[in-house]
Amino acid sequence: MELARHFIAGEFLNNGKDDLIESLDPATGNKIGSAVLGSNEIARKAISVAREAFETSIWKSDVRLRSKVLLQLATNLLQRRDDLAEIIVRENGKPLLQAKKEIDAAISEAQYYAGLARSILGRTLESAPNTFSFFMREPTGVVAVIVPWNAPVTLLVRSLAPALAAGCTCVIKPAPQTPLVNATVMQCIQDIPDLPHGVVNSVNENGIEIGTVLATHPEIDVITFTGSSRTGKIVMEKAAPTLKRLSLELGGKSPAIVFPDADINNAVSEIVKATIVLNGQMCTCISRVLVSKEIEHEVIERLKNALSSVKLGHGLKPDTNLGPLIDMANQARAISLIELAEKEAEMILRGEPGLGDLSKGSFISPTIFRIDNTKHSLVQNEHFIPMISIETFDNEIEAIEKSNATRYGLAASLYTNDLNLSMRVSRAIKTGTVWLNSHNRHMAEAETGGYRESGMGRLHGPEALNDFLETKHIYLEAGKN
Repeated sequence: MELARHFIAGEFLNNGKDDLIESLDPATGNKIGSAVLGSNEIARKAISVAREAFETSIWKSDVRLRSKVLLQLATNLLQRRDDLAEIIVRENGKPLLQAKKEIDAAISEAQYYAGLARSILGRTLESAPNTFSFFMREPTGVVAVIVPWNAPVTLLVRSLAPALAAGCTCVIKPAPQTPLVNATVMQCIQDIPDLPHGVVNSVNENGIEIGTVLATHPEIDVITFTGSSRTGKIVMEKAAPTLKRLSLELGGKSPAIVFPDADINNAVSEIVKATIVLNGQMCTCISRVLVSKEIEHEVIERLKNALSSVKLGHGLKPDTNLGPLIDMANQARAISLIELAEKEAEMILRGEPGLGDLSKGSFISPTIFRIDNTKHSLVQNEHFIPMISIETFDNEIEAIEKSNATRYGLAASLYTNDLNLSMRVSRAIKTGTVWLNSHNRHMAEAETGGYRESGMGRLHGPEALNDFLETKHIYLEAGKN
């Protein structure tokens, strides 16, 4: 799909004008398509359509229809898996295998919530003789789904699927960097014959205009947003006057804690994969390695050897391990961060832009630096590039203190063969997810979400439905007229 248009009431639409933005391949800088820019008017139209579908269609009361639609979405994504994966690579830059895994994860999400749609239960209570309370679970209303560019299919479906399963209607705002990917998913949605028109709508961004409309409009009941903590705070502020419900998965500064008894081969392998996944642009990427002083030299040397051997290239090439950053502006930002680390920390492996044919793309190779000051911005801030800090510790208590030294709390991983140690540290770390001897194991069945400035609410698992459901109490005193 070379032109990404808005999707409203079951149809692809323009604005009625020719305002377009180019979509570029970050590996080459070449134009691969265009997107119709959104407007205040088109956003309000999408919200109105979603509200009408919620209030007048059978969608919110027909759980079997909702389950059927989600299964059809999973089938359509599977049928377009190869084409969609290639579009992801060309517009996002990640390696092809990762793009295919992203689609597989989205399919799993749709299938999982198709089952949960038929399992939304209330409860009853007899609080006194012949006095009954009925607690009903009802859909909240119209949901705004604000999607990032780094995993534009999975991170759309993981919010869209529970919202639809709950019976809500939706207005999607895709990331401006990946409109072609989103338009292809909307084609999969349009091809669902049983989906009532207006249940799912999508409006392309135009600067910050569409996001502002969604965050402030009184007919939007819920916002589910995945992105930076800074932007999440802005969304929260703009949503406050209308008291919208918020589901926010925000930034991360994920530590990997390597204890002296760890299987170093496994630890290094997991850290390397979790440093370069999505080209270092994932909120749960490892960005801090906390390693026992007893084994720091061996771990550092192995990480340096492994990350210096990473193969940069276009995501469609089979030998590529690391694709480009999303755009040239982020490459420039990465270079400035690397220069800061070189100046104010101990550089171990310096990241560099791509050379030769790669010089036209926004490539950057991995960076490793050693630092002792946990208050430094290099430790405190999320960077969203393939760069890790090495920080050392003497004992368990210091490892926990350093792990909790930032305001982020999205994910962490521990590497040890001591089960008791791993459980003690896991409970002490202030993060929503802790993986033991592994990293980045996500699944539809298991909740994810952050502590502190990494967000609020949970996605995945049955708890993801909570943000899209209200509980209604109906009270009856039996025998009274």
